[in-house]
Amino acid sequence: MKFGGFGGGGMNMQAMMRQAQKMQEQMKQAQEELEAAEVEGSSGGGLVTVSLNGKGKMLGIKIKPEAVDPDDIEMLEDLITAAFTSASEQAEALEAEKMPAGMGGLF
Repeated sequence: MKFGGFGGGGMNMQAMMRQAQKMQEQMKQAQEELEAAEVEGSSGGGLVTVSLNGKGKMLGIKIKPEAVDPDDIEMLEDLITAAFTSASEQAEALEAEKMPAGMGGLF
């Protein structure tokens, strides 16, 4: 008696395990590269600069003295937000580039 669908034809279990292990190693390497990477976003012609790692964690912020106007704190807040948004977009692009195909943004 012969059972269809078992043996032959499809990808065997060892090949699937090797492929999964290879993908896991690629993911680990990409994660390490993203942790070590640094991207910057700026606004106001460089008045405010925000640095993030490739995972989106803030590493630092630089504010030039001329960006600080005690009578217009709202402008400084907008500059910080814009610089952070710019850096975040760069971090997302870097993640999409570094992650194995189809895996960007999963972790």
